Amino acid sequence: MAQETIMEVGKRIPLNIKKLGINGEGIGYYKRNIVFIPGALVGEEVYAEITKVSRNFSEAKVLKVQKKSKHRVTPPCPVYEACGGCQLQHMTYDSQLVAKRHVVLQALQKYVPNQAKKINVKSTIGMDDPWHYRNKSQFQVRKSGKHVMAGLFAENSHKLLDLNDCPVQHEMTTFVTNKTKKIIEALNIPVYDGRSTKGIIRTIVVRVGVRTGEVQLVIVTTRKNFPQKEELIEKLQHIDERVVSIVQNINSEDTSLIFGDVTRVLAGKETIHEELGEFAFDLSARAFFQLNPTQTVHLYNQIKKAAALTGSEKVVDAYCGVGTIGLWLAKDASEIRGMDVIPDSIDNAKQNAENHGIQHAIYKTGTAEDWLARWQKEGFVPDVLTVDPPRTGLAPSFIDAVLKIKPKRFVYTSCNPSTLAKDLAQLTKIYHIEYIQPVDMFPQTAHVESVTLLTLRK
Repeated sequence: MAQETIMEVGKRIPLNIKKLGINGEGIGYYKRNIVFIPGALVGEEVYAEITKVSRNFSEAKVLKVQKKSKHRVTPPCPVYEACGGCQLQHMTYDSQLVAKRHVVLQALQKYVPNQAKKINVKSTIGMDDPWHYRNKSQFQVRKSGKHVMAGLFAENSHKLLDLNDCPVQHEMTTFVTNKTKKIIEALNIPVYDGRSTKGIIRTIVVRVGVRTGEVQLVIVTTRKNFPQKEELIEKLQHIDERVVSIVQNINSEDTSLIFGDVTRVLAGKETIHEELGEFAFDLSARAFFQLNPTQTVHLYNQIKKAAALTGSEKVVDAYCGVGTIGLWLAKDASEIRGMDVIPDSIDNAKQNAENHGIQHAIYKTGTAEDWLARWQKEGFVPDVLTVDPPRTGLAPSFIDAVLKIKPKRFVYTSCNPSTLAKDLAQLTKIYHIEYIQPVDMFPQTAHVESVTLLTLRK
């Protein structure tokens, strides 16, 4: 029988939840039809209402949990269900870590079924305190009557949730954001409404140096000059002595992008200082930096462990960004080479290497596959290749280049178990998967990072 005759929007059905999906939703089956149901946990029996019917699956919402999981807890965030920024606050943290390992296992079973049971997927590395870890907030600003709000839009809507406290944000980002929106409200500065650029204030961005305590406050506005700008700057400078950089970014476009092209320092420094392990970084308003520095150290140490460098190896850091992974490995390698398609990232990587006295690093703008092929022609083949690609995974052309060049060790850092598993299906033509180490970079969310060690088959 076709699914359309069984499932329809509004239909109410009982479901037993068998597993969690990659987005944190519960998965059940109704007459062999797969149903995704956010907020449901493995082992639960729920009564649900179908909200969407597609060709290969349906979506539903929980009406009643008839049998609760022992791992279910009350989310501490009052807007948890509306926000959608977190997906797993209703689970105990220990069960989140187990679930993230299972998501990796499920992806392997789908894309490399013949090898999945043999692959050593280790227990997820979690945090001692899985709250208040995000070092940066980007809160949209809107107005309700005279009240200035700052927060995130409710999932799948244009309704702004006014967040006075977010349990995954660093407390200092919350403190500075709340103070800033009160100042904007007191000065009665016009606020962007999402439709016209008559309003001034669009977004409040706050980043804290977790190790140094320095804070940068960025006000995104629709234009450079506006009434009471000097009063705003003067009041912002008195929020807290830890706010050492106050910056204005100008975004006059009708776009969902946070930042525009023009950035100006209003008070203090252009950058804030942050430390990661033994390395130090100066971060400008638009510079990329990991959102969870504490777990980033664990992640990079796992990459270092997998690389197993002895001091003689040549290392290529593909998709290198600003070069942080290469920096982490540099002192144990004879040479580091990195590449990225973003010129600004390569400029930052070169500067970071220079700042830390690393003279045996080379960084190039371009695709990894092009540079690997060019270097091979010059007689350079890496002993160790490390990658940290976007969620889309590795480009097929890059995988082809790896299969030709055959580095002895391949360390694959992934933020998407599905694309990781797809790529492994190709890479295992010549590589053996030694192990996969999941790392929880974003507690309370469905995201799972992992480090995979592949060694060349003999």
